[in-house]
Amino acid sequence: MRTLVPALIAAALSLGLQPTWAVNSQPEKAATCNANAEQKQLQGEARKLYMKGCVGTRKEAPLQRAKMKQCSADAGTLRIKGDARRIFIKQCLSGRNPAA
Repeated sequence: MRTLVPALIAAALSLGLQPTWAVNSQPEKAATCNANAEQKQLQGEARKLYMKGCVGTRKEAPLQRAKMKQCSADAGTLRIKGDARRIFIKQCLSGRNPAA
């Protein structure tokens, strides 16, 4: 098993397959997303939504991290701990007004 996984990864890379996380630049990511959309035979609105989600995911992560940081800081200010903290942060991230 230990030798099988690296062998499969090496085989995939030798075929030119690249995992999504390995794509760094925006044009490369767009090209990869486009190829995946063609492979899935997506057309019209479904293709637009897929491309928007595939290419746009990189921009959303920092916003989510910032919101998580703010919700965590709010929970700390209110001195909420344990399960109550987890529930507070979940509600804060979902946009609902968390009950303190």
